[in-house]
Amino acid sequence: MSAKITEFSIEGVTVSELIESYGDPLYVYNETKMTAQYNRITSAFSGANLKVNYACKALNNINVLRHFKKLGSGLDTVSIQEVELGLEAGFKPEDIIFTPNGVSIEEISQGVAYGVRVNIDNLSILEQFGALYGDTYPVCIRLNPHINAGGNANISVGHIDSKFGISIHQTRHLERMVKSLGIRVNGMHMHTGSDILDVDVFLRGAELLLNIAKDFDDLDYIDFGSGFKVAYKQDDISTDIEELGKKMTAMFSEFCDDYGKNLQIEFEPGKFLVSEAGYFLCSVNALKQTTATVFAHVNTGLNHLIRPMLYGAYHHITNGNNPSGKNRVYTVVGYICETDTFASDRLISEIKEGDVLVFHNAGAYCFAMSNNYNSRYRPAEVLIRDEKPFLIRKRETMEDLLRNQILIDQES
Repeated sequence: MSAKITEFSIEGVTVSELIESYGDPLYVYNETKMTAQYNRITSAFSGANLKVNYACKALNNINVLRHFKKLGSGLDTVSIQEVELGLEAGFKPEDIIFTPNGVSIEEISQGVAYGVRVNIDNLSILEQFGALYGDTYPVCIRLNPHINAGGNANISVGHIDSKFGISIHQTRHLERMVKSLGIRVNGMHMHTGSDILDVDVFLRGAELLLNIAKDFDDLDYIDFGSGFKVAYKQDDISTDIEELGKKMTAMFSEFCDDYGKNLQIEFEPGKFLVSEAGYFLCSVNALKQTTATVFAHVNTGLNHLIRPMLYGAYHHITNGNNPSGKNRVYTVVGYICETDTFASDRLISEIKEGDVLVFHNAGAYCFAMSNNYNSRYRPAEVLIRDEKPFLIRKRETMEDLLRNQILIDQES
């Protein structure tokens, strides 16, 4: 007698229920996991004057933003549109930090008009900011510590040739500019990139930042960015947030004692808060066997989940209809007219046409990077709260693709 096949479920809701109710491809988010991750980081830094700013570029659905606001989070934004989305979600301007890269002074001024905390990472823009505002509007400075605390070069932003941040070797120039223009610097910031593998490497970057921060007399907070690594596969390495919290709290407390003021320590996690909370569901259209490979063709592609093609990112894949079946080797590919391979020669429990595949760690930088290539619709999003699914974004239609196109007279 064969064993009963148990479907994959998310907070008690099976993939069949989700597909039947909302169709697929489909993004599904577990709100309970988001809460647990937020509580984990706040507990790790419980001995410090902590502020967590959710990096909304990871997953910008307004329901997710509202959830983190309810938990007590601030918001990390990188564009004026994200600032506006945060305000729409109910965040107070002072709880939003605006850290764009390579934008014009006009966009910076829009942030000032909204009253958010502005974070500048370019000496040229800082000079223009100082000429406009002097000491009338405080500013945070983003420094590049030239520390690479992560593993993937594609997502490292703290190295010496990075476009992000003012080099720590330019601090004397920075100090002269601040003094000559009367700029009020009330925050210092760094971000080394994603996937922090070594807590001690991150701490060395933090130590460099603190050493510079002591020369600025009017600080209210120091933001150490984020990039905390989460597990993508079984036995994968992840950032030991508890160890980091213990060591950073001690280091920061000592700095504040020397500085003579209890500054706020800030972090801006995105992936850490939402990656493991997200799942991406799609169906197998066809199985195709060549002389060397068994392809599982799915009803999605790089238009919905581009990270494996863009970064070589790994996403664990479960056969949602047969999660405990016998493993076989498959190469999972999409339906886009490009090479959109999600996984090569991957062990997955035996697949049949029509089965639902579940991509794990699909909460961060997945839907947010989706697009309409090949004129495909972007998928729906569902949030599971208290074991109940809620639709939080409708699936797109042809109307959405045509919405901003303008027909002109063929005779023109």
